[in-house]
Amino acid sequence: MPGRSTLITAGLLTLLAIGAAFVYLPELGGLWQSSQPLDADGEFVYITDLDFWQRTPRERAVVAKAHFDLDHDLNNVPAAVGAWRGVDMPETNQEVLILLDPEQYVQRLYTDDAGRYIWLSLVGGRSSQPFHAPDICYDADGWQYSLGSHAAPLEEGGEIYGLWLHGKKQPPDSDEPIEHVVYYFYLFPNARRHQADGIVLFKLTSWRYGTLEETLDMHAAFVRHFFSRAGKPMELTRASMG
Repeated sequence: MPGRSTLITAGLLTLLAIGAAFVYLPELGGLWQSSQPLDADGEFVYITDLDFWQRTPRERAVVAKAHFDLDHDLNNVPAAVGAWRGVDMPETNQEVLILLDPEQYVQRLYTDDAGRYIWLSLVGGRSSQPFHAPDICYDADGWQYSLGSHAAPLEEGGEIYGLWLHGKKQPPDSDEPIEHVVYYFYLFPNARRHQADGIVLFKLTSWRYGTLEETLDMHAAFVRHFFSRAGKPMELTRASMG
């Protein structure tokens, strides 16, 4: 028959186990949940980041309004959002497709009532081959450019961070330079971020409308048509399941 001291010790161990469960199980549950695409009222939670090779402090979980993973057809991303109307413009340069070898490639031209345009490029793959920083292409084509990062605040809270490129090139037959503003980030279907699970590049390209900051704000407003809420990965996945 167990003695009094044995019973006391067993009781203390039980209390410690219960306390540990209250402390750690929510954390473990959050980690488990963040490793999966979570359903939040019919919308999916994805992981976004500035880089696909490694995590950065700008990594976020984001609630999307459409599917942005390779288990779904990226062509089904809405072509009409707010005042913008999109027309698919498939890539016709076979060398580009051979070089990138993407699993999915969507190229769509959106215009609004004011006559502004934004190109949306969605490039999906399960290796590093389809992905490279846009400045590589701009540099090879003789553009001068500057680089930076910009936050896109979302309507229901949080923000997505993207990298931007502001490029200029002087055509030989014009007094005015051509200017492009590019804004992009990467999407992952879960927090594991394994290449085999698929990666999607979300990239916007437009002229400069007004100042660079005003153009980036236009890009951020466009992003809000596709994503509603963001937070640090564990924080948002918990809220989505709460």
